[in-house]
Amino acid sequence: MLNWLIDVSLRHRALVILTAALFAVVGVFSLQQLDIDAFPDTTPVQIQINTVAPSLASEEIERQFTFPVEQAISGLPGLHELRSISKFGLSQVVVIFDDGIDIYFARQLINERLSTVELPDGISRPQMGPVSTGLGEVFHYVLVYDGVDFSEASQAERIKRMTELRTIHDWVVKPQLRSVRGVAEVNSWGGYEKQYQIRLDPEGLFKYGLTFEQVSDAIETNNENVGGGTVTDGSQMLLVHGIGRTVNIKEIEDIVITSKDGVPVRIRDVADVMIGHEIRRGAVTANGRGEAVLGLGFMLMGENSHDVTWAIKEKIEGIQESLPAGV
Repeated sequence: MLNWLIDVSLRHRALVILTAALFAVVGVFSLQQLDIDAFPDTTPVQIQINTVAPSLASEEIERQFTFPVEQAISGLPGLHELRSISKFGLSQVVVIFDDGIDIYFARQLINERLSTVELPDGISRPQMGPVSTGLGEVFHYVLVYDGVDFSEASQAERIKRMTELRTIHDWVVKPQLRSVRGVAEVNSWGGYEKQYQIRLDPEGLFKYGLTFEQVSDAIETNNENVGGGTVTDGSQMLLVHGIGRTVNIKEIEDIVITSKDGVPVRIRDVADVMIGHEIRRGAVTANGRGEAVLGLGFMLMGENSHDVTWAIKEKIEGIQESLPAGV
């Protein structure tokens, strides 16, 4: 057999060279399509279901959120394992499916079951985590102010600057990075998340006979835009649109809660409105110059980490041009 193969190869040299060249071309093409990763991803098909309920203890979280979600998810086709964590303010249920189950089919099944879960009023619906894995964290970057050393700045100046930096990341950088092909999620760490805070005065509430619920309802119902249909004027049709969504502190202060003897009682009569920040539970430092804002880029499950990383890097170079001076 070997002698025959050698004999045929010697008599058909051109065919041998052509076959070798064909295999080389196929090999180069396959190499370009090959997924490149630092480590093989052996993560099973799993989906995280997160429910946020601020201020509730872990016992209440487990009884009101974790247990109902687990009951709704149990019995799904291909379900392999179900585990959960209940802690202060957060319920997390991890659903693991058999290998071979399509991740998007599994998410559809879970979404249908979650729609049947009954939760207490005022609590946001359970949300599924991004379509990523434990090895999907492929890119880190930081936002800093050039030439600013926060370790020497006052606390008020540091909080102001870090709030601005976090706002830039959440509203400028993050949305653009999420549009990159292959990116599942971009998380923010560090800085201070900007808030419009309404600090109630107990004496003011007592003076006007108001409750916290009345103030909360007034803010909610007076902070939205509504449509009123159309009005026909001759040959014209005019759109009726009520603009009520607040955009600054003064508009929040002018919201009417109720009236006393024909005089409106507004938010400014019973509270102070100011710009503040959410209570944070962590911080990020960079290069020994104090605080910074860190961004974490997560890759979609099954994507090529090499291609996604370079795509994010190129996008960041373009985003840099749109950032304020000094960032």
